[in-house]
Amino acid sequence: MKTKLFFICGFFLLSALGCVSGQQKNQQGVEAKADSTGYIVRVGDEAPDFTVTLTDGKQVTLSSLRGKVVMLQFTASWCGVCRKEMPFIEKDIWQKHQANDRFVLIGIDRDEPLDKVIAFVKAVGVTYPLGLDPGADIFAKYALRESGITRNVLIDRDGRIVKLTRLYNEEEFASLVAHIDAMLTK
Repeated sequence: MKTKLFFICGFFLLSALGCVSGQQKNQQGVEAKADSTGYIVRVGDEAPDFTVTLTDGKQVTLSSLRGKVVMLQFTASWCGVCRKEMPFIEKDIWQKHQANDRFVLIGIDRDEPLDKVIAFVKAVGVTYPLGLDPGADIFAKYALRESGITRNVLIDRDGRIVKLTRLYNEEEFASLVAHIDAMLTK
């Protein structure tokens, strides 16, 4: 009896481990192995396309932004690191480049309702556009669904990913700012 129970427990343990193997299907339906931070996309990849509804009701499709430098910031009101990073994004990126028609910044709020996102934006004091990601379906095109945030994805004018960040680190953030500045001076 103990042997049978051991095998049943072992089977369930292996099944559970398989569910968190660091893989999920990418937009082509192929298993995409995650890196150590949970990203399933890589620098050099074409950024997965999506359509997001912004808090003002406008819809934006990523592929329609070709020809522009695009920064995506994945966030949520419950994320303390996001709340720490967002004022820096506002000051060091958005305020500097918002008038540049070759630059787009979109915050993508993970799986929260509109009223909560609007309250979050006011509480944090950012003015850049935020979009809604019900079910974290946009997020899941870029990282494992169960992975954490904050994350930034920088996309070049050709729609290719050029930089990926995770969490908030002053040195990494300064590198992101410098990368954006350099891309917009070309």
